[in-house]
Amino acid sequence: MAEETGTQTEEKPSLAKPLEEDKAEPRKQATWLATFADLVTLLMCFFVLLFAMSTTQQETYKELVKSLRSALGAQTVPEAGTREGLTMHAVPSEEPSENQQIDELGGMIEKELDDIVSEVRELVLFNKLGGEVSVVKTEAGVVITMSDLLLFAQGGTTLSEKGLDILRKVAFVLSKLAYRVKIKGHTDSSPISSAMFPSNWELSAARAARVVRLLVNNGVAPQYISAEGYAHYHPVATNDTARGRALNRRVEIVYERDSIARQFAGMARQ
Repeated sequence: MAEETGTQTEEKPSLAKPLEEDKAEPRKQATWLATFADLVTLLMCFFVLLFAMSTTQQETYKELVKSLRSALGAQTVPEAGTREGLTMHAVPSEEPSENQQIDELGGMIEKELDDIVSEVRELVLFNKLGGEVSVVKTEAGVVITMSDLLLFAQGGTTLSEKGLDILRKVAFVLSKLAYRVKIKGHTDSSPISSAMFPSNWELSAARAARVVRLLVNNGVAPQYISAEGYAHYHPVATNDTARGRALNRRVEIVYERDSIARQFAGMARQ
C-alpha cells in the first residue's frame, strides 16, 4: 500500500515552467527584429531626405531621355514622376518654341535700342547739346533729332562749324552700328523758291543728303544709310510761331525697329 501510495503520490513533472520558458524564448528572439526595423526605417528616411534635397541635373536627364528614346525606339518618354507624392519638373526641350524665339528676339531688339539711346545721350550730355540734339525711343525705333539752327544757315545746305563738329561725333557713335539708318530732312511751312531749291521738297532732301555724305565720310557704312526729304508735311509743332517753325526745321537720324528686327531674324536663320 505504501508503495502504491508512494506510487500514486509520485509527483508528475510540472508543465508550468516549460510553458513560461517557451513564452520567454520568442520575446528574446524578437528583440533584434525591432532594432533592425528601426534601422531600416531610419535609413529609408535618410535616403528620402537626400532625394528631397537633391536637384535634377538637366543635362544628365536630357542625355538619359535620349538614350531611352534610342533604346526603346520611342519619340516620347514620360518626363514626370508617377509615384504618389513625387513630381519631377519637365525638362525644357532642346529646340526653343516659336513663342520663346519671338520673346528672345524682342528682348535683343529692345536692348539694342536702349544701347543706342544711352550712347547718344552720353554724347549730348558731354557736349552740352540739350535743346539742340535729342534722342527718344518710340514705337517706330530710335529717333535722333538735330536742330536746323545747329546744322545749317537759314534756307541753305552749308553745314556750320558747330554742326560739322557735332556730326563727326555722332558719326563716331553710328559707325559702330551695322543697322540701316534713315536721314530725314524737314522744313517749316515757309515757302521757298530758287533756282537750286524750287520748293521745300528739294531743300529738305538736299539737307538730308548733305548729312549723309558727312556721316559716310566719317565711318558710317554707305550701304546702311539713306536720305529722305519730307518738306514741311511732318511738323512736330505749329508753324504759326517762330519757335514752332524752328522746331519743325530739323534733321532726324532714325533707326527703325522693324529694320533691326529683320536684321536680327536674318542672323538667327544663318
